[in-house]
Amino acid sequence: MSLKGKVKFVSNDKTRFFQVLKQRVDGYFEENNISKHANSTMVIKSIVLLSAYILPFVAITVFNPNPWLSMSLWLLMGIALAGIGMSVMHDGNHGAYSSSKTVNSMMGQTLALLGGSAFNWKLQHNILHHTYTNVVPMDEDIQDRLVMRFSPHTEVKGFHRFQWIYAFFFYGLLSLYWVVAKDLVQFVSFKKSGVNPNNEKENRVLLAKIILLKTVYLSVFFGVPMIIGGLSFLQVLPGFLLMHFIAGLILTVVFQLAHTVEDTHHPLANESGTIENDWAIHQLNTTANFSPDNKFIGWYVGGLNYQIEHHLFPKICHVHYPGISKIVKQTAEEYGIEYLENKSFGCALRSHVNTLKRFGTTPEHAFDF
Repeated sequence: MSLKGKVKFVSNDKTRFFQVLKQRVDGYFEENNISKHANSTMVIKSIVLLSAYILPFVAITVFNPNPWLSMSLWLLMGIALAGIGMSVMHDGNHGAYSSSKTVNSMMGQTLALLGGSAFNWKLQHNILHHTYTNVVPMDEDIQDRLVMRFSPHTEVKGFHRFQWIYAFFFYGLLSLYWVVAKDLVQFVSFKKSGVNPNNEKENRVLLAKIILLKTVYLSVFFGVPMIIGGLSFLQVLPGFLLMHFIAGLILTVVFQLAHTVEDTHHPLANESGTIENDWAIHQLNTTANFSPDNKFIGWYVGGLNYQIEHHLFPKICHVHYPGISKIVKQTAEEYGIEYLENKSFGCALRSHVNTLKRFGTTPEHAFDF
């Protein structure tokens, strides 16, 4: 993966699609006299999720509850942590939470609550994933991981045929991997590939910040309960692992239901590094929505069940996605562009499992879409 000779998109006869769509979406906000950024619903959600993450930790430290209650509180923290990642952090790092850069930075830095680097996340997500969605090898989010294969264009191995069975265990390890290794691996990878634009001095400072962040994070989660609450290391460790397993499982599944499902495309660039498609249309081809009518899922996953709208308008706060989705869907139909959607979480999950099965047996380059 290198920015040298990076993949390019080209316009086609439907290139006016995004121009027309953008005008209509802008008109929606103007006609309704509403901001594209966070509203009171988003602020309340942020408070609820942050409280559901911080207060249980305080309770564990101060009251040292019995093991069952303690593990229940760690479980709640994992659910809240995933919610913060999908809602608060996500919108902040996209610049969608507020018109203020300071507020966006503050909300984006809630990624530190997961032990992660916002700088690396922006490179991986905002630049690589959002620009080159489902394009190997540019989109790091669909790179093969250990025993997982997320693309039809990479080497298939014998054990991949079972990935639909063991996938969800490995999904649960994502958050913990993020804490202990991912940022350091990405620091080296992004620096080598040129994705990281920093000079040597800036990168030394960045590396120091990453190491300091993880040191403080682990010190708080283990040191505070042990020193203040009198808990032992072995009392804290199971809850910490449970919290991260739940958070990792939720975060990974929600992402996979948007891109690794049936009917989403995985295009390859030609020899000149070009994908013969308009960027906006490419986003619709590679992304799927799910559970559009489920208000709880929409609230909890930060609008990521409206991934199509998010990929087309990442700087719009997710609370507005249900409102603009009708505009996106109608405009796509007018231009003959398929709008991919699974009506329920169950349908999306089955579609993902079927796709894991297909990718577990499909030979490399068996199909190039």
